[in-house]
Formats: sequence, C-alpha cells, structure tokens
Amino acid sequence: MVALGTLVTLVVAALASLFMAWAIGAGSSGSTPFAPAVGANAISVMRAGFVVGIFGFAGAFLQGANVTEAVGNELVLGNVLTASAATVALLTAAALVALGVFAGYPIATAFTVTGAVVGVGLANGGLPAWAKYQQIVSLWVLTPFVGGGAAYATARLLRKESVSERVAVPALGGIVGGIVATIDFAVFGTEGQPAGSLAEFVARALPRIDVAGVSLGVALVTVAFALLSAGLVGREMVRDEAQGQRRFLLVLGGLVAFSAGGSQVGLAIGPLVPLLDTVAIPLPALLVGGGLGLLVGSWTGAPRMIKALAQDYSSLGPRRSIAAMIPSFAIAQIAVALGVPVSFNEIIVSAIVGSGYAAGGAGVSREKMVKTVLAWVGSLALAFGLSYGIFRLVRLVVSV
Repeated sequence: MVALGTLVTLVVAALASLFMAWAIGAGSSGSTPFAPAVGANAISVMRAGFVVGIFGFAGAFLQGANVTEAVGNELVLGNVLTASAATVALLTAAALVALGVFAGYPIATAFTVTGAVVGVGLANGGLPAWAKYQQIVSLWVLTPFVGGGAAYATARLLRKESVSERVAVPALGGIVGGIVATIDFAVFGTEGQPAGSLAEFVARALPRIDVAGVSLGVALVTVAFALLSAGLVGREMVRDEAQGQRRFLLVLGGLVAFSAGGSQVGLAIGPLVPLLDTVAIPLPALLVGGGLGLLVGSWTGAPRMIKALAQDYSSLGPRRSIAAMIPSFAIAQIAVALGVPVSFNEIIVSAIVGSGYAAGGAGVSREKMVKTVLAWVGSLALAFGLSYGIFRLVRLVVSV
C-alpha cells in the first residue's frame, strides 16, 4: 500500500512529466522535424504540426525505451530519483523549455532535462556517472560538426551541375532506405531481444549464414530495401523533379519526427522510471502516456516554433532541405540506439546552417545562431543550478 503523501507526490510527478511532454512536443520534437520542409514550401505550418504529432507518438512507443531508461537510471549513480526529486527536475526543465517556446528561441531540451536530472540527483546524494557523461558530451559536441558538415557536403553535391538530380536524389533515397532497414523497432523484437530491425525481421525467413560475424541475410535485405527506396524516389523524380523532391522531403520529415518521438519522450518520462515499481506501471504504458503528451504539444504549440526555425535560420529550398534532413535522421537514430538524450534543435539547426552555407551562407542569421548557442549552454547550466538549489531547499523544509 502506497502512503497518501507518497501517492500525492507521484501524482504531482506524473503531471510534471505530462507538462514536460507537452513542452517538448511544442518545442524540439514538434517543431524541428518539419521546419526544413516548411521552409521549402513542401507543407504548410499547421499541417506540419499535425503530422509531426502522429509520427512523434509512434516513435515514442516503438523506439522510446532506450533513452527513457538512460535518463531514469544512468545519469546519476545510486537510487536517488525519488518522486520528489523527479518532480523538481521535471518542473524546472519544463518551465525553461516552455519559456523558450513562448519567447521564440529553441531551448535545447536534452541539455535542460539532463542538467535538471543530474542536479537533483547529486543534491539527493547520488554520484556522477562520468562514463555516461563522456558519451553524452561527445555526441553533443560532434553533432554540429558531423551534422553540419554532412549537410554542407550533400547540399554541394546537389548543387553541382555535373551531377543530375535524377541520379543524386534517388541515391540519397537509397541511403535513407538502408538506414530505415537497420534501425530497431519494438514490434520486431524477440523473446531474448526487446527490439529488432526490419532487416532482421525479414531475414529470419532466410537460412542463417554469417560472413565475418555479419548476417548475410540481414545484409542482403538491407541492400534490397535501399534499392527499392532508390527506385521509388527515382520514379517520382522522372515524373516531376520538383514534386519528387518535395515528396522525398516530406518522407524525411516523417522519419525525423518518428526519431524525435523515440528520443524526446525519454526526456519527459525518464525521471519517472525509478518510480514504476512503486505503482506497478509497465514501461510501455508510460511510453504511451509520454507519446500522447508529445502529440498534444505538437498540435497546440509547435506551429510557432516551426515558423521560427523555417523562416529565421535559413530560406531553404527543397535541395538544401533534403541535405539538412538526411544527416539529422541518421544522427537521431544513432542517439536512440545508444540511449543518449540528444537535442533535436541542435541537430536540425546545425544541419540547416550547414546546408545554408553550401549556398554561400544565404539566409543564415548569424546573430540568431549566436543567441541560440548561448541559450543552449545557458539552459544546461541554469537547469542544473536551479534543480540542485531547489531540491536542497526542499530537503531543508520537508523530509523527502
């Protein structure tokens, strides 16, 4: 039997988690995936907000477990995320993210939530998880260079007159298809493996042959899926190049939105994971609740941020938008696979800037970028300091 005081605290923590999910849906996961598509006039702002909510919910349920468990169990060593600690972390982070949404600046959700969780964890007697911090910081630091660099190179490729877009764009579609075939989904898991890839699922019907430790069946299915994707994109490009690019861009937006749901839901509900045994709620049910919070946030608050990213950072065309979305999708899936909380604002903005500089920096607001970077760094430090100080104060007032 759960004590009344503990139950009340759990309810407050759950409400704080839902508020956090809404703020994330209205901010990073709801705004960034389709911002390049809106900038390229491939979809309207309001329709983008609606579609991204659907894909985000699907990603939260099918891919959200890795990051959710990492945020809940791996950021601080020791069983220190109590209901009160989770409540303080979630409310602090959500308030900062919501402030960014209404102010029109993309606060990095991953920075904010990570700082808040680590702050309350250390304030409650936990120990730093240095190995996890190194993994997280490495990905955060590399993202602007890898994502921006890949977007720049892709955009330059698409701008070359010697390279036909009817060849280049389908080839990029094949790369995306290959990535899709290899990413893990909960529905393809087995009894001994909670998640599996589409390629692994199809390859189970083939004889098992390993070459140098790699399943030949999985490799063949991945190649087949890449060729199929390239063929479908190529067919659209032959019919109408401009329309083919826009449709490919919309597919990329959906994939990035799906990946955003798989990553960002963990930032909203991760702090509740240590409390699940107390209330006997399974993780899939928690993922559904977090996914619904993201969906509502995307539908109600994302259009404002979509407009800000699409119009303020760079005036994108379809080619530069495609160049921005492909590395964004790849980096997002790497983060989901590693269980690393990652900022989709950082991923998308870096890619947008990279693709923008491929056209000579046209449309890229340097002043806006400087303010955004300062907001990212400041949100991490502010979230850590506030959550640490508030929780220490709470411990002085009441027994937690």
